[in-house]
Amino acid sequence: MDLHHWLGRAVDTHAAWADGHGPRPGHPALAVDDEALSTAFAELAGRLGTSYPFFHPRYAGQMLKPPHPVAVTGYLAAMLVNPNNHALDGGPATSALEEEVVAALATMVGFPGDHLGHLTGGGTVANLEALFVARETHPGKGIAYSAESHYTHARMCHLLGVEGHAVPTDDRGRMDVAALERLLDGGRIGTVVVTTGTTGLGAVDPVHRVLDLTEPAGVRVHVDAAYGGFFALLADEVPHGTPLVDPAPWRALRRCDSVVVDPHKHGMQPYGCGAVLFRDPSVQRFYRHDSPYTYFTSSRPHLGEISLECSRAGASAAALWLTLRLFPLTRDGLGEVVAAGRRTALRWAERIAASPHLDLFQPPELDIVTYHPRVNPPSLKRITAASEHVLRAGMRGGQEDPVYVSTARIGADAFAARRGDAVVDAEETAVLRSVLMKPEAEPYLDRLHGRVEELASAACRDGELP
Repeated sequence: MDLHHWLGRAVDTHAAWADGHGPRPGHPALAVDDEALSTAFAELAGRLGTSYPFFHPRYAGQMLKPPHPVAVTGYLAAMLVNPNNHALDGGPATSALEEEVVAALATMVGFPGDHLGHLTGGGTVANLEALFVARETHPGKGIAYSAESHYTHARMCHLLGVEGHAVPTDDRGRMDVAALERLLDGGRIGTVVVTTGTTGLGAVDPVHRVLDLTEPAGVRVHVDAAYGGFFALLADEVPHGTPLVDPAPWRALRRCDSVVVDPHKHGMQPYGCGAVLFRDPSVQRFYRHDSPYTYFTSSRPHLGEISLECSRAGASAAALWLTLRLFPLTRDGLGEVVAAGRRTALRWAERIAASPHLDLFQPPELDIVTYHPRVNPPSLKRITAASEHVLRAGMRGGQEDPVYVSTARIGADAFAARRGDAVVDAEETAVLRSVLMKPEAEPYLDRLHGRVEELASAACRDGELP
């Protein structure tokens, strides 16, 4: 895809549309000197050049990657109009596009046609909205979430004035269902948050087992699928094989009350583009408010009437709509983009397990791989030192073959639960963490593994360990 060509098409299309409305007078206040712009832009380009190469498969650190060129094209085309999807008259075209993409996301998670939902600025706001509705649905009741869930949930409970309860996890970082059952017995919980893809380890809570506990008790279930939502596309049975993910949690999404998905992660969108979906459209009543100078062009609900956010970029809806026209929410569409990262994670886990220089921390459930240099004895202090050596050496400027990974802090008890021979000489340790959400990582894996293995070997050889 020639991005320059399509960006040019977007600009030309906008110019032709704008010219159709007649001449536009200029204004001296908007004038910009080309030479001054050139100087300022050169400075901007230089400063942007200090970024990490998020686009390259050698970057396997955090959940960062550039949007697909199709999304960039769609975003630019709408951004030049600059619609606001708060009210229908602020974004008549892009509001319709938003309704279409939200319907597609709802179908992906199995919600019925009369769902409620909209795009948000990201997963944080989307989760806030879901927990706001949870509070209003069960006033005075607490909210339970996994101890490994995103810190958003504890923060939002504090913001909403709701009592939050962190549920312990098992030895794979998933919500401990037995611990949840004991918590539910007290009758203090109105909502349980389950996570399908924790941002640290990529762990998937057993949604189906949680629902078996909550449904008889009338407890609401919210799914934070901000990271892992699009893995639902991989849960179907495949001919002559098995699904790339355990299908049970994903098939249970349809039974949940709300789901959050972030298209700006695996949906290949620019920041910020999140989405919140409600199975029951009657929760619209909790959003009810009035804006006498805003809502006047339609008798049907404006998007701002079912959202806590006000101004929202219509360009986000346009970008996602165009992307889904080329990469539909099917196993062979966007599912193949997600599948590439999953296959890479499984392959790398196998390579790490066979490596003389690396140890796998735990098998990946999605496309996040956690591992650490093999040190002997496996003390928490030594593992931290070796992992941090790999992190620093890989990112060191000026070298010919940099590699970018990240680290994750693991408590001593959690590490010992996975490694029975661990020498517990610290309260926590740091393991290496790689997010393989770029499909380009699949053909690059051999080089990535080789470089990380080389750095891990050097970490243990160079005498820097305690």
